[in-house]
Amino acid sequence: MDLPSPLAWLVDEAGASPGPERFLAELGRRLLADGLPLSGGTLTLSVPHPIIARRTWLWRAETGAVIEALAFAAAPQSEAGRDWLTALGPVWEERIGPSQDSPMLGWAGIDKREGAGAFAPAEADRLREVARFAAAPLAALAAREARAALLEAYLGRRSAARVQAGELARGTGETIRAALLCADLRDFTALSEVTEPHAMIATLDAWFDRVAGAVHAFGGEVLKFMGDGVLAIFPVIGGPGEETEGDRKACEAALRAVAASRAGMVHLDQVRHAQGLPPLPFGVALHFGEILWGNIGAADRLDFTAIGSAVNLVSRLEGLCKPLGRSVLISGAVASNTATALVPLGDHALRGIADPCAVFTLADA
Repeated sequence: MDLPSPLAWLVDEAGASPGPERFLAELGRRLLADGLPLSGGTLTLSVPHPIIARRTWLWRAETGAVIEALAFAAAPQSEAGRDWLTALGPVWEERIGPSQDSPMLGWAGIDKREGAGAFAPAEADRLREVARFAAAPLAALAAREARAALLEAYLGRRSAARVQAGELARGTGETIRAALLCADLRDFTALSEVTEPHAMIATLDAWFDRVAGAVHAFGGEVLKFMGDGVLAIFPVIGGPGEETEGDRKACEAALRAVAASRAGMVHLDQVRHAQGLPPLPFGVALHFGEILWGNIGAADRLDFTAIGSAVNLVSRLEGLCKPLGRSVLISGAVASNTATALVPLGDHALRGIADPCAVFTLADA
């Protein structure tokens, strides 16, 4: 059975598309080559994500470029796809599946007839046929995107990528050279004893938003939430011969994230004060070194964790914040990789660490 190029592609190859943007661009290109007068197209997928409700990809026929628009769960429902199509020409749009969460596929036409505002009947029939053939590959694509969104939400980008790649063997890991950030709330146990559980969860969420938001804003990645603590990394990026510059950039990014998280916590404490709530004192430590990000656990229950001397040191250094009366402590390894003015606090012995650690802080910390 001979099928037109777009339909043959949907049957034979589309299900293996590496992502929604490539699916949309390739299908649009084939429809153009098959004679359909298109100026653009859209694909919208619902996403099981704590922040993002829908992702919409917008394709421009003139350039072949695809951009992405996000609809957030807390925002009023938007029609980014339809708005985009309407601005380009006559609109054809259809939900590919039975539920409200099924993918939405849409196209904008090029209609040169005076006063016309719709696809010709024959063109609309062809697009309906395309939609029918697109149902199976779009279902597979939507399932893959949903799985990726869930894994990233619970595991983070690095671990999610490893799970999706099938790296499930216990005891495997990767060595990462990075600036490490360890942060922890002060007196969390006492606060939790006098705070209603749901309010305590909201407090933790607000704290994690400030720290994790700052980490992600400056290119870092949260590896672990541990009770009221956070472990994050700023991996060194660069090839051979660029190690020194990569080390410096990672440490500078970590310092900028600390500054941003502190500013966020100042604002949060102001909000809490207006509500009659106590402030949230915290400690943050920065170190630089290598960690092993490993896959560990029991035979039938695995988890990712960070191990190594650098992890031990940054954790112990964060524990020194309270006795030193400082909210930020920085190791000598980070201090040697930044031009930021730091205040030396001398060498300190850290529990379980053989050699004393040169400790620094910020002037206002």
